[in-house]
Amino acid sequence: MTNNISRDDKMINIIIIGDSGHSKVIEDIINTYENYNIIAKLDDKYKGLHQVENLFKGPTDSIYELLEKNYNCKVIIAIGANKIREKIVMKLKLNHDDYLTIVHPSAIVSDTSILGVGTVVMPNAIINASASVGHHAIINSGAIVEHDCVIDNFVHISPSATVAGSVHLNEGVHLGVSASVIPLKKVGEWTVIGAGAVVTENIPPNVTAVGVPARVIKER
Repeated sequence: MTNNISRDDKMINIIIIGDSGHSKVIEDIINTYENYNIIAKLDDKYKGLHQVENLFKGPTDSIYELLEKNYNCKVIIAIGANKIREKIVMKLKLNHDDYLTIVHPSAIVSDTSILGVGTVVMPNAIINASASVGHHAIINSGAIVEHDCVIDNFVHISPSATVAGSVHLNEGVHLGVSASVIPLKKVGEWTVIGAGAVVTENIPPNVTAVGVPARVIKER
């Protein structure tokens, strides 16, 4: 089976996990970098490892074969659902060094901020001074993370959402499209904040909150 794997030390061969809408956006970001070379898109909708248009496709557990046989590879999980990303990370048990962290060239990321492994910063997003973003997080298109925020692992900040200064989004929080959180507030782990909501008070873990101001409507 032939493939497009590069042996150039300057090239990084990328394995994408997930082959749906969210992965298309991440693929576009990867393709903005000349030294990134996509070799595989893995998804459990595929039954066996095969090749399509010079790309490997197969189930997620095909990754071990690909990493063993191929040179200079990095992995990125291109799935928007936080719980599914977490489950894949826990299942694969890869080293931190195996994962790619990627920032679109149009994004603004402060030199004093921190990005975890496997995290994606999408077009026109902004991450300001001294913000900390955990592992496998998504800072989606046009989102703003202000100074001194703490964004934990597996968080997804949706397009055009705004997180004001010194906010803490705990693990697995999903902040909906155009939602916002005012300064110094905390959102508990695995909570969902609905599209357009405005968080003006701390929100507990494992709930869904919507509205202006955001109010809890159900437990998760």
